[in-house]
Amino acid sequence: MPGGQARFPAGEVRKLVQPGPASPSRIESLEGRCRAIDIALQPGRNLNDSVAAPLLAQGFEAAAVVLQGGSFEPFVYVLPATSSDPRYAAYYSEPSAPAGEIRLETANLTFGRRDGEPFVHCHAVWIEPDGSRRAGHIMPDETIVASPPEGIAWGLSDAAFRSEHDPETNFTLFHPVAVTPKPASAGPRAVIARILPNEDATESLETICRAHGFAGAVVRGGVGSVIDPRFTSGHSVASDSTELLVRGGQVTAGPSGELRCELEIALVDTRGDIHEGRLVRGLNPVCITFEVMLEERQV
Repeated sequence: MPGGQARFPAGEVRKLVQPGPASPSRIESLEGRCRAIDIALQPGRNLNDSVAAPLLAQGFEAAAVVLQGGSFEPFVYVLPATSSDPRYAAYYSEPSAPAGEIRLETANLTFGRRDGEPFVHCHAVWIEPDGSRRAGHIMPDETIVASPPEGIAWGLSDAAFRSEHDPETNFTLFHPVAVTPKPASAGPRAVIARILPNEDATESLETICRAHGFAGAVVRGGVGSVIDPRFTSGHSVASDSTELLVRGGQVTAGPSGELRCELEIALVDTRGDIHEGRLVRGLNPVCITFEVMLEERQV
């Protein structure tokens, strides 16, 4: 299905059949203690190494990172795409490398390890030299920091993100894993999590909070994809896959104590169009993955 604006019957949610066996556990999560730090990226280094260096120096094994401002050159990215290969339910476009210096608006990154080495998964919104505003999945090893963005990271040393092969989707994806305990920070409780395909993004964050005894939480970072996104504004998009980043989110208790999640996002569809706003609770199933950190909020 091509990307584009669409209207859907109320309550109807389309799901994608993944190529591999579905995991019986639809949400993976681990709890630890998080600590927030400002990070400075070093010009001339690639995005992966520049983000990883200050996080490794803090002993973090997992982190949610938000970057704003700064620029990159060269800059390489891909868009979400439909898949003609039965090995994947959705895929990526061919890489694009716009000429000139790219000005970053905002980026979310998940930090962990892949094959034992530091690795980041990054979705971003940026401005190209001709003034075009675009979004997508950034190739971190091929993208070089020109001028440093401002960055903040929420990191854990007592739980980890590891990028490993996922039989259900046939992709190599981040998921939380236990690690040999390091001294935990004195910071607040936090959960790192992966939401699996076809689970609703907002309802799953409520489920994570209940599972870990959180009466409320703030969403830190957040990188993922949803199918046919729908916004509380009434806007909806027909797209097998999207690439999204969380601009802000929280889980709070209602008058009778029930948890409700509000999630503000920006995403790009398969045509390269950007869509922004608050997701409708219960109508935004995950496509491939949704990586996130929830920091406990005391109420």
